[in-house]
Amino acid sequence: MTQHLAAPSTGTSGDAPAHQTGWWQDAVIYQVYPRSFADGNGDGMGDLAGVRGRLPYLKDLGVDAVWLSPFYASPQADAGYDVADYRAIDPMFGTLLDADALIRDAHDLGLRIIVDLVPNHSSDQHEWFKRALAEGPGSALRERYHFRPGKGADGELPPNDWESIFGGPAWTRTTDPDGTPGDWYLHLFAPEQPDFNWEHPAVADEFRSILRFWLDMGVDGFRVDVAHGLVKAEGLPDLGTHDQLKLLGNDVMPFFDQDGVHDIYRSWRTILDEYPGARIAVAEAWTPTVERTANYVRPDEMHQAFNFQYLSTAWDAAELREVIDTSLDAMRPVGAPTTWVLSNHDVTRHATRFANPPGLGTQIRTAGDRELGLRRARAATLLMLALPGSAYVYQGEELGLPDVTDLPDEARQDPSFFRAEGQDGFRDGCRVPIPWTRDGSSYGFGSGGSWLPQPDSWGGLSVEAQTGEADSTLELYRAAIAARRVHPGLGAGTAVEWLQAPEGLLIFARPGFVCTVNTTGRPVRIPVRGTVLLSSTPVAADGAEIELPADTTVWWTV
Repeated sequence: MTQHLAAPSTGTSGDAPAHQTGWWQDAVIYQVYPRSFADGNGDGMGDLAGVRGRLPYLKDLGVDAVWLSPFYASPQADAGYDVADYRAIDPMFGTLLDADALIRDAHDLGLRIIVDLVPNHSSDQHEWFKRALAEGPGSALRERYHFRPGKGADGELPPNDWESIFGGPAWTRTTDPDGTPGDWYLHLFAPEQPDFNWEHPAVADEFRSILRFWLDMGVDGFRVDVAHGLVKAEGLPDLGTHDQLKLLGNDVMPFFDQDGVHDIYRSWRTILDEYPGARIAVAEAWTPTVERTANYVRPDEMHQAFNFQYLSTAWDAAELREVIDTSLDAMRPVGAPTTWVLSNHDVTRHATRFANPPGLGTQIRTAGDRELGLRRARAATLLMLALPGSAYVYQGEELGLPDVTDLPDEARQDPSFFRAEGQDGFRDGCRVPIPWTRDGSSYGFGSGGSWLPQPDSWGGLSVEAQTGEADSTLELYRAAIAARRVHPGLGAGTAVEWLQAPEGLLIFARPGFVCTVNTTGRPVRIPVRGTVLLSSTPVAADGAEIELPADTTVWWTV
């Protein structure tokens, strides 16, 4: 496979007035999952020192910002999304001095740093929660969480019928200091992750303080985990149904996407706006519609929201066009950039999703057709980077990494893998440490192996193996991001102009630019659209026409 890079055309981007309104409007943001990115001390676990040492690679890749998944002090019941201390670094990742050095080095390289913030729940080892249990019923600290008496004659039943996202009931019963069964506490995720009660002023005060702590450290923004979950419906009403996971994303739930969350984010916005350098907040908000997602990025709330509807769309021209139009239409009225994402630490990598038949969801257990998946993944990447707005890249996707679908059960660490009736529990497959070199015990990840086993094929997919190889996926990403940065028709904007296209194809124009996408499994002849700027597979013009190969995207300058 060969990609072709030509000099970009000149001109202005009439559809992109937001270029001047904020760096996040057209940013390419790279997600680092710290435990799987680079190991600086050789203990088999990625850390901040490892990330710091690889920052020049990210600068060379061309991204604008780095989003770091949680590195806070944590018992690691859910890979750091159970935070015990929001102002401390877990020793497995380093120290606050390591965080400070990483932020400073990133800024010296022109990279911005976004950190994960987990405000929906804490760890059960958080000082507040430990004291609430130790002090027993009547403890004022219990009001900062959702403690409730159980139902039934002896309180033996949960307070309501809510189910955990990880499976089972969303309630766990406590034991009082005298050894008798006590109240129940709410946890929408694992029992080790009790939900905060955001109706309590101390919780709001604490998180405003946490925001300032990290802003003073120099971070450029926050990715807000479970941004849709902080506020629960008054009275915690029953849902009246089981298999509640099937309802997620289809309706507003009493524990998700309640209107009260927006008051919280308005208060956070005032803090962000106090700091120089355009600090931002990004919502991880699973909502029933893109229109409801747009509520999180109104001008006085957050700056971006993840586009999960796009991530979950099949490799199909009609479906892609519909979600692109819907996304752009939803964000335009609130003046926020549309975001585009294909993979992250919670879903099967798109090189594997697209290798399988559609309709299997975002967590897939089969490897599928590797060649087909990679070809579609490369084409999908060029489509994503051609769309107006901001794009997210998950570590390793620039190497074309597949999901590791054959991890042995004894190696898995995803907490939902060990719980019945919850998420599929196969997120470990996208979290296998990435390869840097052709050889070595962990392909350059670190000197002491890796916390999840890496496939034997990893060396051939490594940064070392792909660097300088014209056909490689890594060089495709480098070329695409570089072209996106300088071409006036790419980056920020609010619209695309759809052009007539055969069935199974997408063709759209932006100023001085045309993108053609073939989602079918066969080549299709189309008119030449200008000068080829970049292509996901080799293309060759034949007079006034070009044969667009199957599962291929081509960028044109016009």
